[in-house]
Amino acid sequence: MRSEQVMLDLIVNTAKDDKRIRAVIMNGSRANPDAPRDIFQDYDIVYIVTDVAPFKYNTEWIKRFGEIMIMQMPEDMQDPPPSNDGGFAYLMQFADGNRIDLSLFPIARLKELEKDSQSILLLDKDGIIEPFAPPNDGDYLPKPPTAKAFADCCNEFWWVSPYVAKGLWRQEITYAKHMQDQFVREKLMKMLAWYVGIKTKYARSPGKLGKYLRRYLEPELWAMLEKTYADADYEHTWAALYMMCDLFRITAVRVAEQSGFSYPHGDDARVSAHLRYVQLLPGDAKDIY
Repeated sequence: MRSEQVMLDLIVNTAKDDKRIRAVIMNGSRANPDAPRDIFQDYDIVYIVTDVAPFKYNTEWIKRFGEIMIMQMPEDMQDPPPSNDGGFAYLMQFADGNRIDLSLFPIARLKELEKDSQSILLLDKDGIIEPFAPPNDGDYLPKPPTAKAFADCCNEFWWVSPYVAKGLWRQEITYAKHMQDQFVREKLMKMLAWYVGIKTKYARSPGKLGKYLRRYLEPELWAMLEKTYADADYEHTWAALYMMCDLFRITAVRVAEQSGFSYPHGDDARVSAHLRYVQLLPGDAKDIY
C-alpha cells in the first residue's frame, strides 16, 4: 500500500505536470486534525481546471494514479442522480487499498465551489484561491436546535415507531427493519448529536453517521446505543426498538432541560404503551383495540 506521502506527491505532481489543472484542494478526514489516522482514509481531492470537458469520460489520464479495483463516475449515473453542478468526479478505489475521490471543478465557476472548513490548499499556480483558515470541524459541528426543530424531531420519532411495531406484528421483518433502522434511527441520531452538542458546548462533532459518538456518550448510554442494533430475530428487534425509545427519552429530556424546551411526555407515554400492546396482540386479532 502506497504511503500518504507517496499519494500526495502523486496527486500534486499530476497537477503540476498538467497546465489545465490550476489548483489542488484536499478536503475530508485527511484535512481534519481531529480525525483518527488510519489505513482506510480516503484522499478527497478537488482539481480546479480550466475546462472540465477534456477530463470527462477520459480514463486514460487517470491511469497514472494506479491500478483501479473499481471506479465510479457519479455524474454519469442515474441512481443516484447527478448533481449537474458543472463539475465531474472520478471515485477511484485502487488495488493497493488507497482511494481517491477526485473532483474536477471549472475555474470559471470558482466562486460557486462549496466552502469546506476541513480544507487544505495543496497547490495554487495562479494565486486565485483565497487563503483557507486552519482546517477545523466548524462546518460539521452540531448546531443548537430551535424549539421547533426539537419538537419536530420528537414528534417524528414517536410517530414512526408504531410503523416498526406494525411490521413486526405482521411478520414483515424487512419492512420493520427498514422503518426502524432508517426513519426511527435517523431521529435518534439527531437527538444524540444535540446531546453531544449540549455536553461539549457544541464544540465537538459526533462525526458522520455518529461514528465518534463513543467518544462523548457516557459508557452506559453507549452500551444502550449498541443494543439498538439487532439481527432479524423478532424478539431481538422488539428489544432494540424499546432500547431506542429509552435512549431517545433519556437524551431528549436532557436536551430539553438544558435548552428550555418542553419534552412531549404525553406522546411518549401513549406511544410506548401502544408498542407494548401491539407486541402482545394476537396474530389473528380482528381489531387493534
